[in-house]
Amino acid sequence: MRFFGVWLLLCSVALWAQNTSEITGTVVDSSGLAVPGAQVEVTQITTGLTRATVTGVDGTYVLPSLPVGPYKLDVKKEGFATFVQSGIVLQVDTNPTIEVTLKVGSVSEQVQVEASAAMVETHSTGVGQVVDEARVVDLPLNGRYVTDLVGLAGAAAIAPGADLISAKNYPNEAVYSVAGGQAIGTTYLLDGGTHNDPFNNLNLPLPFPDALQEFKVETSALPAQYGEHSGGAVNAVTRSGGNQFHGDVFEFVRNYIFNARNPGALARDSLKRNQFGGTLGGPIKKDKLFFLSDIREISFDPIPLQPSRLFPRRRCSRGI
Repeated sequence: MRFFGVWLLLCSVALWAQNTSEITGTVVDSSGLAVPGAQVEVTQITTGLTRATVTGVDGTYVLPSLPVGPYKLDVKKEGFATFVQSGIVLQVDTNPTIEVTLKVGSVSEQVQVEASAAMVETHSTGVGQVVDEARVVDLPLNGRYVTDLVGLAGAAAIAPGADLISAKNYPNEAVYSVAGGQAIGTTYLLDGGTHNDPFNNLNLPLPFPDALQEFKVETSALPAQYGEHSGGAVNAVTRSGGNQFHGDVFEFVRNYIFNARNPGALARDSLKRNQFGGTLGGPIKKDKLFFLSDIREISFDPIPLQPSRLFPRRRCSRGI
């Protein structure tokens, strides 16, 4: 008898729980002198979330705990034209420095910078690569297991003896060696929380592609927060809802009737697999608090190549 298993039902309130980034910098005038007391505000384009601060006596500012996504920066100070910087895209665990130069003028005037801001990392000693949302969603995945994309990072490779290391507690356990480290020496984080399996020190299941925003594979001289394991860190962030309700449903089909026979086989394979799921997100409090829920299930129905009367065809299903 066929049955369907619900593998993941995730409802995340995406604001401060995520592994966040920050923007820092210095505000100066056209002569290079620091501008204290300037109002600095960032707005996340997709959600309308805003954070604000005031520059110190040395003109510096810090905007911590910013969720990933595109931002616009506004800087205002009486006697100067308003500075507007767009094209800021924060990725998981990034801390760019954005320097601002104010020009003398009225606050009602604006100096707009529309070029993409340089995302130069000046806070972390680690070396990392971000696998962004476009690649997570668009790249083909066998079983749609996001952990297969960890290998896109140049320093990550399948560890020798992977089958012996993994106990296969979960279907998408990743046995990667990062920068030559041990396969069990990688720290996994999801939205800032530890995501390692305590049984074998590999990863716990990650959300399916429609529910994952992006992840970062980091190694080399890792910051102190990754000190639990020596090999490297895989830092993942789930998607967030927005100010508008939005959702989707999907079905991915893999079926032997669509496949040609392998030249070295006597018959076609017997794979019959359907994956259903969907996401729903929206605001809890507009511009402040959002939710995203997702659900998926997989029906896996292998069919014997040569059923007989003595051994009638059996049908099994497995929730993944």
